[in-house]
Amino acid sequence: MTKKLGDKGENIALNYLLKKKYTVLEKNYRARRCEVDIIAQKKEMIIAIEVKTRNSDFLVEPWEAVNKLKQKKIITVMDVFLKKNNLNKNVRFDIISIIKQEKGYNIEHIKNAFYPTA
Repeated sequence: MTKKLGDKGENIALNYLLKKKYTVLEKNYRARRCEVDIIAQKKEMIIAIEVKTRNSDFLVEPWEAVNKLKQKKIITVMDVFLKKNNLNKNVRFDIISIIKQEKGYNIEHIKNAFYPTA
């Protein structure tokens, strides 16, 4: 995947979230040499969103790229974000999977895609 395709996917995800009445708090939030693509809020829930974009000829689903190590990094970044902003709110971890097709993009929003574990 190219950076250009990844950036396009993040912009598609942002527009999708705004249409769904999410408030976007941060984009490409970095902490401890890791990053969360989008941090959003809906009602009282803070949502960490990892965006994965692929071409239609890719062999695996985009969301499959969010392995345990990537999940751990996202959880770590969100812990920093909550502490830095003095937030005591529930966090949900979502993945937005985008596949570029001949005519447009297919968007799949996977809510509660993973959970923090001890």
